[in-house]
Amino acid sequence: MREELAELLRDCLVRRSRGSGPGGQHRNVTESRVDVLHLPSGLRVVCDETRSQHQNLELALERLAQRLEAASRVAIPRVTRHTRLRRVKERILSDKRRNSQVKKNRRSPGDGGGHD
Repeated sequence: MREELAELLRDCLVRRSRGSGPGGQHRNVTESRVDVLHLPSGLRVVCDETRSQHQNLELALERLAQRLEAASRVAIPRVTRHTRLRRVKERILSDKRRNSQVKKNRRSPGDGGGHD
């Protein structure tokens, strides 16, 4: 295994399981499927293409390295604080007051459910 893949493997959780799907008896009894979870980023790669668990692990790590590289090229959006303008806040509050009055006027005086 290449050195960079071995280094990547240190940050990963690897689970092995039996593959599913077509492939007959051999596929049902060998645990050749590899599920690799990169803990720092949360990326997950599953590989079950060959009968060899070692080959599947190497393929999964190569794919994970490609995905991490692609994710690092994507610009991470900056988190900005979202605040409303004062006029917008006032308009929303006046709409709420108006709707509240409309609802209060719908009630009959004997309901007893109103908060006067």
